Amino acid sequence: MAIEFTAFPRSSEGRGANRRLRRSGRAPGVVYGGSTSPQPIELDHNALTHALKNESFHSSILTMKLDGASQQVLLRDVQMHPFRREILHIDFQRVDANRRIRMKVPLHFINGENAPAVKLSGAIISHVLTEVDVFCLPKDLPGYIEVDLSELTLNQSIHVGNLKLPSGVTAVVHTGMDPVVATAVIPKMIVEEVAEVPAEAAEGEVAPAEGEAAAAAPAAGEKAGEKGAEKGAEKGAEKGAERGGKKDEKK
Repeated sequence: MAIEFTAFPRSSEGRGANRRLRRSGRAPGVVYGGSTSPQPIELDHNALTHALKNESFHSSILTMKLDGASQQVLLRDVQMHPFRREILHIDFQRVDANRRIRMKVPLHFINGENAPAVKLSGAIISHVLTEVDVFCLPKDLPGYIEVDLSELTLNQSIHVGNLKLPSGVTAVVHTGMDPVVATAVIPKMIVEEVAEVPAEAAEGEVAPAEGEAAAAAPAAGEKAGEKGAEKGAEKGAEKGAERGGKKDEKK
């Protein structure tokens, strides 16, 4: 689906003029490229903010209406205020239908929940890249590229070279390199927790034995004390009986 937006010629330039423009609810910008000279433009700030929320606005051929004419452009740069939700400046590049362009295209990951790495191994899929550079004619520029994760296994990775690109589209990578797009791994933290379980279980078995021994010690002491008391009482009674018998004989 073609995305259209409206821009207006900008007559004044400079920092002061741009500040006044932003205070009036407009965003300054420029359109350049092709056989025409760069032209300062301005856009409605609220409408532009809304358009920038659309992923396709960043990676598709756009139709810009300016001075009653339409032209094909690409979004090339957006400068935002450091802490306010304010667009400071925006750049667009004119598109030549017969000239190849280089553009960043977003990646859409699908079927991650069906990957064997997730279903069988409990792994987590890490999206290393979220977009990829492509080189193609404007008519062949895709809005996004799908990455099918349905066959991803544990410790396996999908590289840029594994992507299924549309006809006429090539990925831009450094010579001899094939960057990782996504990989399936079990986080190190989970691996360490699993490794610690047997040790904790062993400690748990020893702890009750020590506790039982500690509990048994006082019980044994109590029994020993009871036996001692009984023996002492018996001896005392016997001695008392003997003394009583001797006194009776004397009488």
